[in-house]
Amino acid sequence: MTCLVVAEARSWIGTPYLHQASAQGAGADCLGLLRGLWRSIHGKEPEAVPPYTEDWAEPDRREVLLEAARRWLVERPLALEAPGDVLLFRMRSGGIAKHLGIQSEIGTEARFIHSYSGQGVVESPLSQPWRRRIAARFAFPEGAD
Repeated sequence: MTCLVVAEARSWIGTPYLHQASAQGAGADCLGLLRGLWRSIHGKEPEAVPPYTEDWAEPDRREVLLEAARRWLVERPLALEAPGDVLLFRMRSGGIAKHLGIQSEIGTEARFIHSYSGQGVVESPLSQPWRRRIAARFAFPEGAD
């Protein structure tokens, strides 16, 4: 499963950033990338995604993204890295989790794939500044839903 997730995520590289979009090659934000991977691996998305602003639920301090991940993905210990893991990030200390990516490499050359405003879907080093922001780690569930 992990190789499938990474290969599929890499096939999205170059897709432009587009808020709330989830169309390979046309546009995706970070959640749109995850939604597209889910459709490729499991088929239909498990729930409708309501409209959301770029600040997510930050003003209300609601962990909307983290709660949804806990409903549909398999939570893993932060220290157990594996290719294909879904990483949730807090973009500032004490903030809510509002960015995500797919870990593509582990070890000293750790990398992740994400859609980032101004860059689109890219594969980036999982540097210390990014590592410090990891709020949770998940795996895709096995089998089709």
